This record gives sequence, structure tokens and C-alpha cells, in this order.
Amino acid sequence: MTTTRARQWIVTAKPNPTARLRFFCFPYAGGSALTFRRWPEFLPQSVEICAVQLPGRGSRMHEPPFSSISSLIPVLAQVLAQYRDMPMAFFGHSMGGIIAFELARYLRREHDRSVAHLFVSGSRAPQVQFDEPSTFDLPDPEFVEELRALNGTPQEVLEYPELLELMIPLLRADFALCETYQYYPERPLDCPITVLGGLRDRAMTREDLEAWREQTTASFSLRMLPGDHFFIRTAQPLLSQVLAQDLARLI
Repeated sequence: MTTTRARQWIVTAKPNPTARLRFFCFPYAGGSALTFRRWPEFLPQSVEICAVQLPGRGSRMHEPPFSSISSLIPVLAQVLAQYRDMPMAFFGHSMGGIIAFELARYLRREHDRSVAHLFVSGSRAPQVQFDEPSTFDLPDPEFVEELRALNGTPQEVLEYPELLELMIPLLRADFALCETYQYYPERPLDCPITVLGGLRDRAMTREDLEAWREQTTASFSLRMLPGDHFFIRTAQPLLSQVLAQDLARLI
């Protein structure tokens, strides 16, 4: 039985009492559980989609968002302790990829619990150095220009000052979480890792994605899909096909 606190964090749009695997999905910066609301339509029926709703968005809009990985991961691990009755796999896009990876390592290190499969999307390998200047602490006009360049923030948000004013604190916190992240070496995971990238993603190279191979002793695959950094939205049919195939193998 999951607690009310766990249900705050985990949104299951289509509960599946016959599921044999839970698929926890972590959003990109500024994203929410809504990103994954239609995924039950495309993925195997024996999988239950569990979208992670981080504080500061959706029904949790009035809660302060986390701005560091190190403070978020132990809390997420406590939440997932409520879901021990079946195997689990993780998916994360961009910011969500690093959250999923560090949570998988934390669960192994602190709880002796393994993830069945890790899917990382639009996120460079954590050990790859990223020397770009930080953006989360830029003045508002420059910060908004960075959002425009990334092409991930809806145009209606960028064009309406009231909406933008509501979103900027969340986006700054999410960017801080990514840009202040520090990687510490551990032994590789023993679960398969599937990495997905956008062919027109200017934020990272194929080599940045290929480097995830070092993070597993199990199988590794890299799939490049049409689109920019947010191919997760524009290449949905192909993305769903890749996920469905790998999840079917797990089950």
C-alpha cells in the first residue's frame, strides 16, 4: 500500500494491477508528470507507467523545487521504498536522465536494490566534463534568451510575462540542479543502459552520449532519433517503439 506522500510524487495515469514491471519516468528541466500522460497507450500492457512529479510543478506548484541532486536523491529513494513489490526500470530525459542515474546508484549503494533497465534520453554521460558557464544565475533577460535557444519552453509561456514570472523560479532551480551537479566515480551499474539522442541536438555530441557505455557492465545501446534536444516530443512514435522493444525484453 502506497502512502499519501508517495502518491504526491508518483502519478500513475493508468493504474495497472496486472503489471509485471514499473517504469518510473523523470522529467526534463521545467517539465512535469504530464509529459508522460499518454505513454500507457504506447508501451506494453504489462508495464505500469509511474511519472515522477517533482515539487514546484503541477499539483505541487506551491512547494519549493529542489535545486541540487544531492538533496533530491535521498528523498526520492524514500518514496520508491513504497514500491518494492515488483521490478522497476527508469527513464529520464535531460535533467531527468541524471536524476535517474544517480537514484539508481543510490538505491544500489544504500538499499542494495537494483534497477532492471536504465533509459537515458538527451543527457550526456555524467563523467563527461561540461565547461560551459552557468545560466541559472543569469539576469532575467539573458536567462529567457537561453530558454528560447533551448526550444523547450512553450512559446505561450515565453510571450506572456505573467506565465514567465511563475515559471522562472522553477526553471532556475532545475537549471541549478543540473549545472551544479558533481559526478563522483563508482563501479558501473549492472543493469542494461539504453541511451537516446537527437540527431540535431546542438547541446551535446554523439561522443557525449556514447560515453554512457562506461557506466554499465551489462548491455549498452545508443539510438539517435530525428529532432533537436526535445525529440522526446517530436519523435514520439519512434521513441515509443524503442522503449516498447526494450521493455518487452525485460518482461
